[in-house]
Amino acid sequence: MASSGLTSQGHPSDLLLRDSAVLREVLEGDISRIDPVSGRSFLRPFLILLAGLPGTGKTHFARELANRVPLLILESDRLRKVLAPQPGYTPAESARLFGACHLLIEEYVAQGHRVLFDATNLTEKFRRPIYQIARRASCPLVLVRFTAPREMVRRRLAERVAGVHPEDYSDAGWQIYCRMAPHEEAVKRQHFDVDTSQETCTVLEEVVRLVRAGDGAVRAGPK
Repeated sequence: MASSGLTSQGHPSDLLLRDSAVLREVLEGDISRIDPVSGRSFLRPFLILLAGLPGTGKTHFARELANRVPLLILESDRLRKVLAPQPGYTPAESARLFGACHLLIEEYVAQGHRVLFDATNLTEKFRRPIYQIARRASCPLVLVRFTAPREMVRRRLAERVAGVHPEDYSDAGWQIYCRMAPHEEAVKRQHFDVDTSQETCTVLEEVVRLVRAGDGAVRAGPK
């Protein structure tokens, strides 16, 4: 279980439990849409972790992937607004959000769901809980790191602020990008690298193949 939001005895704090309950209620509708009849799990859990700065194309990739294979997506921008309707993207706010997401991810994986975590996940501190969840659950894990040229990101974020894409939950603009960029750490585990100024279909198809095969982990990518 993630360390954020735990008491000194290692138990979830009251705030963490409340936050996870609120987010669980939001995600119940997503689970029912994956299987409208029963909302059942897939019995063979699978974890996909996306990482990258705002505007690098994580959410677009996640949605394209979900069009190909049924997945339960925990989109941090969407869930952040549930906990903080006027998000400030502060470290404390992110720690609170990630703590609740990690708790739910462990719960959903234990139930046999295929779970994708769409969040910046810029440092090993934030990625490590997902590694630990996958290990405890003996669950395949695929990591995908996203990049894009700065000017392309700047243009995308300007469109976001202008409301060009109403389905976009994120309020993270260029200032947030510049604030986060110096803190990004290299992914130390095997992973896919995706530059979204280039074609992304090759990696998308490979991740689809891995999910359908129930594979991952060691064969999660070329790095």
